[in-house]
Order: sequence, then structure tokens, then C-alpha cells
Amino acid sequence: MGGCMGTSREPSINVGSGDPLSTSTGVAIGRNQPLSREKQEWSTEVPMTERQLRSKRDEFWETAPAFEGRKEIWDALKAATEQEDISMAQAIVDSANISLPTGSLTEAYDELGNNYKVPLYCINKPSNLIKNEDIRETTVNDNEDEEKDVPTGEAYPVKFRLSTGKEMKLQVYPSDTIHKLKKIINKREGVAIVRQRWFYSGRLLTDKMTVQDADIKKGYVVQIIVSEEDKS
Repeated sequence: MGGCMGTSREPSINVGSGDPLSTSTGVAIGRNQPLSREKQEWSTEVPMTERQLRSKRDEFWETAPAFEGRKEIWDALKAATEQEDISMAQAIVDSANISLPTGSLTEAYDELGNNYKVPLYCINKPSNLIKNEDIRETTVNDNEDEEKDVPTGEAYPVKFRLSTGKEMKLQVYPSDTIHKLKKIINKREGVAIVRQRWFYSGRLLTDKMTVQDADIKKGYVVQIIVSEEDKS
């Protein structure tokens, strides 16, 4: 499992005759199946990168508690999708009293009968994932940052709070891009740019956005979610 695409245009996804974003199964509610060991393969018409996949997953899990259902169940489902060990994933599902009518995490029910739908991209990686694209994207962004290296506007302090518990204050310019600031965090904390997901006022910040675009206010806090290193 383990293995959510950060583009403005949703890619078309192919998976046999079904849709990985759809979890309609026609299976009777209440029937519980053990977690299937078989991974459902799928692909996108336009190949996506590791960065896009992680961004898409982050977007889904950040907003999932706003959907119907209970936050603790969403948290348990997220934890289960991130497990490579299926027995551990099954233990998480069982401990939260989650029922899987098809043996897949794409559709689940809690003990109160609430339905939870998890898109396939949050569970399995696409077969045509581009694993080395992050290098190219980073190079492109670095070049763009160099072109915009001369700051404009007046600098002011902003707090940055990492999910690791670290907090720091940096002087930023309205013209600074999020990617440029991520490089500063990378140099100071050793956190790779692709492992950083920035949120401000509940909004995911993309690399090409500037501080001004994100409307980051003086003295306010930017949350940085640090993802685990990809071992695959």
C-alpha cells in the first residue's frame, strides 16, 4: 500500500473496465471481508510524478474529515493505506471497527453505518508513475527562482511550524516563491523539498506561488507537513 497529484487538471485514469475514483460495488452493506492482498493496478493517460501523487494524496487527507463520517475513522483509514504490511493494515482496520464489504480500503463503513470512500490513488501507485521527474521539476523550479532572485517589496517575519515539532521565524519578501522558501527549509533542517507540504489558512501552497499570491500575513504561521521518505 502506501504509495495523494498536484496539478490543476485532473488526469484521466484507466483501470481495467472500472474507475479508481469510484467505489460503487453493489455489495451489501454490513458484510465484512478481510483486506485483500491483491493490489488493483491502474494508470493515468498522462503519467504523473511522485511529487504530483504525494500532493494529491495530501489534498485528499487534509479535506477528508470535512466529508461525512468521523475524523478518527478517516485517520485510521489513512494509517491503513500507508502500511506496507497488510497484517498491520488489517489490525488498524479491526481496531477501529471498520468494515470492508469488498476487502478493499476504497469503500468502508464504521460501526454506525457511515460510508467512507477512499480514492485508489491514495492506496496504490499508478503503474506508469514517473519516479525521476522530481529531479527535472526541481531543476526547472531552481532556474525559475534564479530568474526571480532579486526580491521586491518589504521583508517581514513569518513563522514556520514543521510537523516534526520544529518552529522557526524567517524574513520573507512578497515576491519570494514557495519553492524558494522550501529550499531555505531544506538547507536549515535537511528536509528534502519533495517531502514538504505547505499549508496556510487551510490552503495547500504550490511551489510557483509567491508569498503575495498566498496572502501570507506578517507574524502568521505557515504549517509544513513533512512526509516520510519514500523507501521504494
